Amino acid sequence: MTTTEIETLRLDSTTSNSADQRKYVYLAGVGVTHSIGIHLHNYVAKSLGLPWTFINQECPTVEDVMAYFRAPTFAGGVVTMPYKKSIMPFLDELDPLAITLGACNNVYLTKEGKLRGTNTDWRGIKGCLLSGTLTGTNEGKGKPALVIGAGGASRAAVYALFTELECGEIYVVNRDAKEVEDLLEDSKAYASGRQPKLRHVNSVADAEGLQSPFYIVGTVPDFEARTEEELKARAVLATFLQKEEKGVLLDMCFKPRNTRILQMGKKHGWRTVEGTDVIGFQQEEQWRLWAGAGENGRKAVPMDEVWQISRKAAEESLAINF
Repeated sequence: MTTTEIETLRLDSTTSNSADQRKYVYLAGVGVTHSIGIHLHNYVAKSLGLPWTFINQECPTVEDVMAYFRAPTFAGGVVTMPYKKSIMPFLDELDPLAITLGACNNVYLTKEGKLRGTNTDWRGIKGCLLSGTLTGTNEGKGKPALVIGAGGASRAAVYALFTELECGEIYVVNRDAKEVEDLLEDSKAYASGRQPKLRHVNSVADAEGLQSPFYIVGTVPDFEARTEEELKARAVLATFLQKEEKGVLLDMCFKPRNTRILQMGKKHGWRTVEGTDVIGFQQEEQWRLWAGAGENGRKAVPMDEVWQISRKAAEESLAINF
């Protein structure tokens, strides 16, 4: 594409230009066919007057992801497990958020036609946690928080908890100590006058002696604990959930919709937020990046309708309600 053609990529969505070949927005990852995000994104594209189609694209390798993203028909991409970290070296550019968090979940085209990676997961996490408080405000400021898992999604969780919600110490429950070490190293990039204090809690005895976290974020797939390490991590989580002070528990996983972690939280009296809501809280920023929605007089994302569609899709999806 020429420079002139590339400049048309960010034109008003109502403007027709034959050089603009963009047609597809992707959710790229492994095990993505169940995602209800397809309903929201296709509605938004139609409401913005864009001839784009959102596709839940199964990608066995990160090279497969890039093949779709490098095509001239690429309009935008959501990156999910297991590629939030591994895709980063393949992109043309990374914005400060992706670099700071050490994970990328969103890819968009710049005005120069470059593939740039960013992270919008933290917006979804922050929105979900605040929606679960009794007042809708940040009731967890200065209090401990807990992240379950230490993979790509955990970076956004730590960022949201530390930088945006100003939590105190952040506990990490994870079966792999090396992954926690890597998360701690990556989190040093968040420092701005203060550095996140992360603690790997890997025993029930340690958990028993700690203050209850106010926010808990699950960032791992739903699974039955079987190995010794998995059973130990699950026991540590149960110890925190059984503490007297309760807060808000979000599980980013939503297959199934009512995950084992959510079930545990409900059993012990926690206010729970399901992972499908993470998608809704990211819509405005994602479509701003992909199509300039809400900028320079362009139509904004119709969020009232987005939430209605999201809740309806979650209730009706046979893929996640089991």
